[in-house]
Amino acid sequence: MKRTGCLLSWGTSFIYHTPLHTSYGILIEMKITGLITEYNPFHNGHLHHIQKARETTQCDLLICVMSGHFVQRGEPTILNKWQRTQAALEHGVDLVLELPYPYVVQSAKHFANAAVRILELIGCTDIVFGSESNDLESLQLMAELPINVDGLKEHLSQGMGYPKAYGMVHGSYHPNDILAIAYLKAIQNTSIQAHTIARTNHYHDETINSDSDIASATAIRKAVRLHQDVSNTTPMAEALKQAKPISWENYFTYIQTLLISLDKQDLSEIFLMDEGLENHLSKQIKFASDFESFMLTSISKRYTRARIQRALTHLLTHTKRSEIKKLVPINTLRVLGFNEKGQDYLKRFRDHEQVHIASRFNQVPLSYRIIEMRATTVYAHALAAEERLKLIQREIEGPILYKKST
Repeated sequence: MKRTGCLLSWGTSFIYHTPLHTSYGILIEMKITGLITEYNPFHNGHLHHIQKARETTQCDLLICVMSGHFVQRGEPTILNKWQRTQAALEHGVDLVLELPYPYVVQSAKHFANAAVRILELIGCTDIVFGSESNDLESLQLMAELPINVDGLKEHLSQGMGYPKAYGMVHGSYHPNDILAIAYLKAIQNTSIQAHTIARTNHYHDETINSDSDIASATAIRKAVRLHQDVSNTTPMAEALKQAKPISWENYFTYIQTLLISLDKQDLSEIFLMDEGLENHLSKQIKFASDFESFMLTSISKRYTRARIQRALTHLLTHTKRSEIKKLVPINTLRVLGFNEKGQDYLKRFRDHEQVHIASRFNQVPLSYRIIEMRATTVYAHALAAEERLKLIQREIEGPILYKKST
């Protein structure tokens, strides 16, 4: 890992102060911290993450790379990306960049590599991520091992001794620790410095603790669908109350139609529809009455929920394996929103030959633009006609400029 500057300890984290660095030829005299986020929805735990990131790194600018209308586990977001961008800007983020859809609905390895690539291109000096263990040293040791992070859970369940080699508890890796290892692997050949903060709740907690103002996104989404009050846990409570919550159930009939009507050859060309998954899903869909019953009969040791959902997401958006192979490497960064500080920072990238800033949708490379528009159009079909057309139109408009009221 490339490192410059002086090393200072800060609790369990290590901070490299880099007073001067370059981003692909641009001289930058700033400390810039990056976050990789989904905000599904934005909640108090995310606000804590932002506050701790600023406190820990003492950054001049805070940038987040955020998923669009679908998330890494292959699910539609409960609120659209513009609402989530607005929430991020209102609560301390200076600049929100979009992680392109083809890299969002992917395994942890590919998700992390693409997100870190964007942070590197935009000039980040630091990255801060949540972790269940909050043990950066052990996570870094794991990241240095020649293992595929996407198979880490399987390795652990089979009794492989990677964690024991470093004094860690067998099978103790939770989703954010696995993502943390993926991030650490991705930054190995960059000058980005890593910091962890302890997660304040378990990733899959499904209930809201009335004694706490911190709840998992999973618990908040479940509570919203049960029409329960979430105002104590998220600043997006009013938006969640007013909006029609989007979930996989909204798309079940589309999925059912596609799996029944498309032939096996067409299905096998869909991105991530691998290893006979198309045959398995085509068989199981015949007996399902809703999405959850379909999932319960489809999940197996070979096919996890996340893997199935990712493949189904690409089926919905008709994303073919051949399209993904033709994508050019990321060098264009799409801006979803910024405040005045973030907007001013982007001026440094004007006329840059290697890093292109897309503040308008037509500045996104065509191959990415086509896929992104399909993803938004599919997502929007869960909405009423007027809202659907409005969201599709919003896709081709410019970023949000947030000005704090005085």
